Amino acid sequence: MSPGSSIEYTVSEPVDNLELNELFTASWPGHRPRDFKAILSYSMAYVCAYRRTKLIGFVNVAWDGKTHAFILDTTVHPEQRRQGIGKELVNQATRQARLRGVAWVHVDYEPHLKPFYAECGFRASEAGVLNVAGEA
Repeated sequence: MSPGSSIEYTVSEPVDNLELNELFTASWPGHRPRDFKAILSYSMAYVCAYRRTKLIGFVNVAWDGKTHAFILDTTVHPEQRRQGIGKELVNQATRQARLRGVAWVHVDYEPHLKPFYAECGFRASEAGVLNVAGEA
């Protein structure tokens, strides 16, 4: 638990699909329930934020097994935003990457999230992306 906070953060502790799907449904319009277990089994780490026993935040860290890690699905329940929870989730995720010897942590984000990720220590870089699924 963070000092002076009623938020508890856990790293790679068991979390069930129902909790994650409830959080994602509240946070992401159009979310369709999915099975997170397979995704999390391949993760380097994931961090959950709880207020009392309710899941209110989540971030996943995928990796290449060595040098690069990727922040994915940073999510905070809409009623809990603007309290520093997202920033703490990302800070704990990058700490886990550092502990595992990762050199570079990457994140993709929509333009309106640039200030948030800059506050978390990320800087803009040249990158490329290719949509192989053919979606717009």
